[in-house]
Amino acid sequence: MGFTPDFLDEIRNRLPASEIVGRKVRLTRKGREFSGLCPFHNEKTPSFTVNDDKAFYHCFGCGAHGDVINFVLETEGLSFPETIERLAAQAGLEIPEYTPEDKKRSQVKKTLFDVMEVVAHWFESQLKAQIGTEGRNYIQKRGLSKDTVKKFRLGFAPPSKTSLKQAMLARSDITEPMLVKAGMLIKPEGGGESYDRFRHRIMFPITDRQGRVVAFGGRALSPQAKAKYLNSPETPLFHKGRLLYNLSGARKAAFEKGRLLIAEGYMDVIALDQAGFPEAVAPLGTAVTEDQIREMWRLAPEPLMCFDGDKAGQRAAIRVVERSLPLLKPGHSLRFVYLPEGEDPDSFVNGQGHQAFEKLINAGIPLAQVLWSELIGGINIDTPEQRAGLEQKIGRILSEIKDGKIRGYYESDFQKKLQKLFGDDFVPEINLHHQDKFYQEKENHRPKGRNSRFQKNDFNQKASEKSIGDLKKTTIGSSQKSSTLDRERLIILTVLEHPWLLLRHEELFATFEFESVELDKVRNEIIRIASRDSDLEKESLRHHLIKNGMGQAREIIFRQGVLTAQKFIGLNSSKEETEETWLHLLEAFHLNKLEQDIALLESTDLSEEDFARLQALKEEHFASIRNYGASWEKENS
Repeated sequence: MGFTPDFLDEIRNRLPASEIVGRKVRLTRKGREFSGLCPFHNEKTPSFTVNDDKAFYHCFGCGAHGDVINFVLETEGLSFPETIERLAAQAGLEIPEYTPEDKKRSQVKKTLFDVMEVVAHWFESQLKAQIGTEGRNYIQKRGLSKDTVKKFRLGFAPPSKTSLKQAMLARSDITEPMLVKAGMLIKPEGGGESYDRFRHRIMFPITDRQGRVVAFGGRALSPQAKAKYLNSPETPLFHKGRLLYNLSGARKAAFEKGRLLIAEGYMDVIALDQAGFPEAVAPLGTAVTEDQIREMWRLAPEPLMCFDGDKAGQRAAIRVVERSLPLLKPGHSLRFVYLPEGEDPDSFVNGQGHQAFEKLINAGIPLAQVLWSELIGGINIDTPEQRAGLEQKIGRILSEIKDGKIRGYYESDFQKKLQKLFGDDFVPEINLHHQDKFYQEKENHRPKGRNSRFQKNDFNQKASEKSIGDLKKTTIGSSQKSSTLDRERLIILTVLEHPWLLLRHEELFATFEFESVELDKVRNEIIRIASRDSDLEKESLRHHLIKNGMGQAREIIFRQGVLTAQKFIGLNSSKEETEETWLHLLEAFHLNKLEQDIALLESTDLSEEDFARLQALKEEHFASIRNYGASWEKENS
């Protein structure tokens, strides 16, 4: 099986090195780079770096160096074809059939890169020549400096229909078919002579991630032009839905600043760069695409979308929100910057200056807030039907979020917003599935002391008692010697015997509050090991713990006979039984802790702050009971 260089480049472009390496190495971001402990040799001080900008990793200790393909080859023990197949799947690419035609196309692309570079130089020369006077006057009027013009390689396309054609065909290494394939000449379908695509325009070269010219954008100088801006067509080099204008130029600044600005046009990007914002890019004459959003996230976790403050800008923002919802992933979102009506980034920075635009950026609005404002804007909520309709609409929109964890946070956040919007006497629920009727205690004034005991209905009381009852059925629960320490050891021991639990419940395990300081250290070490080894097995975990000085603690846990007698950590238990009982144990701890906190607060006179905390604890307690009760009811139905 063979793979074209273009296909391999596409894999490297789509998969950030930090994302692939980060599955094996715990990385810490330091400026433009990430660092961590080298996976290729034992070290205690990090000398291993990953650079997404340059798309490679390097160890200053052992000299290991390579890209995402090399890393998987070296760490997964796969063959080259297996490595490419795995990475292609992760990048959302289909493995192409490598034929002689593919080889020919690859060679054509290499040739076209050369053609586009020659064309870019020619446009630049025309801007500097006598014929480019009108273009220079326009650029001067827009306030662009000579350094800016040079940096962005601005050029000029003369008014003649064949100026470029004649200049290029005068060379021996460029042919008419090359220029047509590169999108620089138009060949009429009905026959006839080809002619220049771009005429009487300021020319903006468009480059790929590597900085190679792949297309052009042209701004018309004549008021009678049919299109103010004209872009190259789709070519073997150029796919406008995948690239961003100034992508290669903004990468370094975006990594250094940790942010990325998204403007709407070429001049906006150039003006921002000249004003001290080199981390700016723009889509290429189309609505922002999914590929472009992924490309943005490679440069910054929360790109700032800069839109006009008018209705058109707001509509554009909502389209971006809708497009990005299915793509959201932990740590990655968007923020929105709205400019005053009638302003765009170009006019604003030229009129108001760097500091004023910096202030706008710092006030960027999170995606969740933009979505919420759009959902409730202009909606009546006077009747139960209208409120139910709004809840249904929100649930439908949030169902677009594919990441379950993020969707859950959105549901929780929007539920609180709806409760505040609807008032204290109405408690909405946002969920993508059927739920039981929500129970809420109504209180008309702030309670004092023991007069505000939290009441539970019979179903919830049974659910709470059931969670503790399941634990008491085990040896540890029935033993008079049982203690909190025993139960905490049981939680650790279950994970030691069944590391696969971390694949689904790593966050739950990581946030559990251990009273035992020593067990807390063991838990933290397990989490650290699991973060570096996605396929963790029991023996591997044991080996790592011993190697990292936790062997004695592990042996102490295993010597507790009362623990090893537990049915659900035995070899004969099914995964479902083990997981269910372990989760019940964690839930029992959580409920018990909440009830202790609630009882403590209710036994004293409450300040306003204490009362607010009490109400929050009650809501959390009820939610925990209801979640457990649902599984309890399912088991006993």
